[in-house]
Order: sequence, then C-alpha cells, then structure tokens
Amino acid sequence: MPIALGVIMLGLGLSLTVDDFRRVVQYPRAVLVGLVCQTLVLPIVCYAIAKVFGLPPALAVGLMLLAASPGGATANLFSHLAKGDVALNITLTATNSVLSLLTLPLIVQLSMTAFLGEGREIPMQFGKIVLVFGIILVPVALGMTLRRKKMSLALSLEKPVRILSAVFLVLVIAGAIKQNWADVKQYFLLLAAPALVFNLASMGVGYFVPRAARVPRRQAVAIGMEIGIHNGTLAMFIANNVLEEKAMAMPAAIYSLIMFFTAAAFGFVVSRSANGDPEPTKS
Repeated sequence: MPIALGVIMLGLGLSLTVDDFRRVVQYPRAVLVGLVCQTLVLPIVCYAIAKVFGLPPALAVGLMLLAASPGGATANLFSHLAKGDVALNITLTATNSVLSLLTLPLIVQLSMTAFLGEGREIPMQFGKIVLVFGIILVPVALGMTLRRKKMSLALSLEKPVRILSAVFLVLVIAGAIKQNWADVKQYFLLLAAPALVFNLASMGVGYFVPRAARVPRRQAVAIGMEIGIHNGTLAMFIANNVLEEKAMAMPAAIYSLIMFFTAAAFGFVVSRSANGDPEPTKS
C-alpha cells in the first residue's frame, strides 16, 4: 500500500507546476469555497451521517478519516469527462494535500475523542505521522521537480503513471477487500447505506454550495468531483498502519467501491448542462 500510494502521489506531482498554486490567487473565490467545503462543511456532514446511522465508534471514526482525506487523483479524470475545470481540480488537490497534513490529524483526533470517548483515543505516533507526510509530500515534490527540470520526460511519463495509479488503486481496494473479506462481509450491510449517503452528500455539497456562492458551473463541477472522490488509499493506509485498527479502513474500502459509479452518474447529469457556461472569473 505505501508503494501504491507513492505511485499515485508521484502521478499527481507530474501534473503539478508552481502555477497551480499561484492559481489560488487568480481564482480565490472558487478555491476558497472548495477548501471550506472540504475542510469544514464535509466533516460536519460526515459527523451527522455517522450519528444518524448510529455507526459503531470505530466505523464512525473511519468515515471521518475518509472525510478528512484530500481528493483522489482520479477526480481530475472524472472532472474532465464531466466538462469541469480540471485546472481547478489540480489546484484544489495540490492545496488540500498540503493542508491535510494539518487538518487530517486534527479531525481524526477530534473524531476519536467524540466517538471513542475521553481516554480511549488511539494514539497517532509521531514517527508514523511523519511517514504519512513523507509518502504524500516526497513523491509529489519529486514529480514536480522532474516536470520542472525534464519537462519532456515528465510529459511522457504522465499518462503511463496515471494509468499505473489507477491500476494500483484498483489493486489496493481489491487487496484490502480480499485480505479483510470477513470484515467486509460483516460490515458491508452496515456501511453501504451511510457510505452511499456520504458520497452523494459529498458531491452535493461540492456542487451546490459553490453554485449558491455564484461559482461558475464548470468550477462547481470540478469542486463536486474533488470532494466526492476521496483518497481512499490514504485513508486505508492511515487506518491500517497509523491507527492500527482495520475496522477503521472498512468505510474507505466500501466507499471506494461506490464512488466511481456515483461519480460517473453525477458527471453525466451535470455535463448535459455544462455547455455554454461563461468562463471562470478571477474573483
């Protein structure tokens, strides 16, 4: 799983430039709305869903861990197919991946306190947190450096690495399900409904909140994909290797089985009305 996650993050780095971070200044409204949806609104929605469905504490924390994880690299592909603003996707993925180094441990710790109770938190060891940061940042930095210094090589590698990332993602999900098949069977009926509701809520928040904030449709589509397609590989890695609680990986595994189908349906619906939209404004 660390190798798969590293390849996925390397693929992300190969598609990033410094300009993707500068775009935060160029299009502040869309980026700000997207980040607020991801880091503030979504955890609150996820907490409410976990409470409404009465999830057991470990599964509730696992769902919150998924909510705290940044968007997955495949969000860019789905956004492109749905006629979204892929440049905004890349910017949000880059920015939120960096922000998650701070927000993810905080949200997970608050979730453990809320669902497991005081004194029952699972300690997040410093060394393992550093390992997670390294798996996120080092491959991204390597990919960005390669793109800056060897543009032609980076461009030639971008597509095969993206395909390899998708293959790794499928293998990781399949491997996690096979390795924990007894747990998947045990938890699927319990988690399928809340995972589906959370997935639909994620895309709904990501699309309708920006639209209410007068963000152009193409950018709203991008934000919806970014927030609806979570980095389930990262969530499963943290659950299994940092928190060392395999039940907490189950929400991410089951969510990952659902999100590609719902994202495809969401993309089909919104793409039908995407033509003729005005270009994004720098506000």
